[in-house]
Amino acid sequence: MTLAESSTTEFQATEAAKLRNNRHRPPARAWLIVALLVIFQIIAFADKAVLGLVAPDAMSELGLNATQFGFIGSAFFFLYAIVSVITGILASKISVRWILLSLGVIWAVMQFPMLIGGGAAVLLATRIILGGAEGPATAMSLTSAHTWFHPSRRALPSNLIAIGSTMGPVFAAPFIAWVIGVWGWRWAFGALGIIGLVWVVAWLILGSDGPYRNGRTAEETVENTEESADSFAETDTDKVDDQLPVNIWRALFSVAFFSALFGAISNFWVQGFLTTWLPQYLGTVLGFSLSEIGVYTTFPWVLGALVLLVLGALGQGLMRRGTNAHLAIAVPFGLSTAIAGIAFLLIPSSSGVLGVVLLSIAGGCSLVFPMTASAIGFSVGPKQRPIMMATLGGFGAFGAIVSPILVGWLMTSAGYIAPAKGVAPSTEMVEAMTTGVNTAFLITGVLLVTAGLVAAVFLRPEKLGRTLQARYVTNNS
Repeated sequence: MTLAESSTTEFQATEAAKLRNNRHRPPARAWLIVALLVIFQIIAFADKAVLGLVAPDAMSELGLNATQFGFIGSAFFFLYAIVSVITGILASKISVRWILLSLGVIWAVMQFPMLIGGGAAVLLATRIILGGAEGPATAMSLTSAHTWFHPSRRALPSNLIAIGSTMGPVFAAPFIAWVIGVWGWRWAFGALGIIGLVWVVAWLILGSDGPYRNGRTAEETVENTEESADSFAETDTDKVDDQLPVNIWRALFSVAFFSALFGAISNFWVQGFLTTWLPQYLGTVLGFSLSEIGVYTTFPWVLGALVLLVLGALGQGLMRRGTNAHLAIAVPFGLSTAIAGIAFLLIPSSSGVLGVVLLSIAGGCSLVFPMTASAIGFSVGPKQRPIMMATLGGFGAFGAIVSPILVGWLMTSAGYIAPAKGVAPSTEMVEAMTTGVNTAFLITGVLLVTAGLVAAVFLRPEKLGRTLQARYVTNNS
């Protein structure tokens, strides 16, 4: 082959790759939907963060001890699994647009009872209802986004949505701290309710499902068939939307799903821990003011957003070059989670600036749960994907149920008693909280390291998808 012929062939290959890439380029509307879903996630996680920020005032005014307040923090996740599974099934039958709208309405309305004077029982009830409505939020957000993007382009928008979850506390902490300082702790709930209503109106006007709701578009099916013999034919990962419905129970009881679930539990464990007790820890043990807490509380979440952005861009690049979801999504998730675990293990033996840095790394690198949902979604077709992702999120929330109660119990067992409103904690109380929380750090570290390594090795969605499709063919032949 002459140099000219070689250059021509290379040019043709490059142009063919560009054409295929352009064919999968999402419309501008897709990114508008992603933006709305990012805001949706910000509101959802602001709802989680608010409890920790109002903790000192709420505990003293409502007469709650650490164990009782930890129970209320855990109550947010009581209905996660039930509502998530039910919603996942509904999403396989009706438009996810209306599901997201309904969730947004419930979030907004459930904030106002505390604004108008609700007590401990009302706080408990509203947190349970709010948690139930927020349980399917991530899975439904990812499902909605995936209807707008070709499989090879889903890694980045998925992680952008995940970044929304980390940005919730980042935006909420300083804002809510300011609201509490100006209007009192009850208005923290009222402000979130008003913001939620604004989002509901925006979604009602702009939200919709995309062209991939029922799988590959007709045009792409034809084009892929025509290209099946050339070097640019799509991979198994690209063609995930072509998968036939399978026995969902086999998928849910697979090694891949359980490894994803273990990773999800570990990530939710940290979410429950941070949103319920981190502000209290920063104020009591480290001695920061409310305004300082509003800033420092954001550090783990900011780092988490950066981690998700980097891993999302990495996964997007790898998948567009033909890498499967296991290597592009699951392995980075597992490694990030394991790094977080190591940081948690080191925190009790550190102090000062190093302790804050380790706490930020520990929290930030463990806030990557949506990556497990995104990865496991590559094991089934579009109709069953919301069931898989919602079930994963629902049962993964078990971690967030246990951790706030456990931390509160460890603190109480160490002798911690919340001081009266306006009274500084004694040295003995500071030591008691330090002892209890440091024990929780060690438990959390072991959990994260183990779960991260398991996910990196065993979360193989494409392998599970091939197995499920083979069994489907066998059972129907």
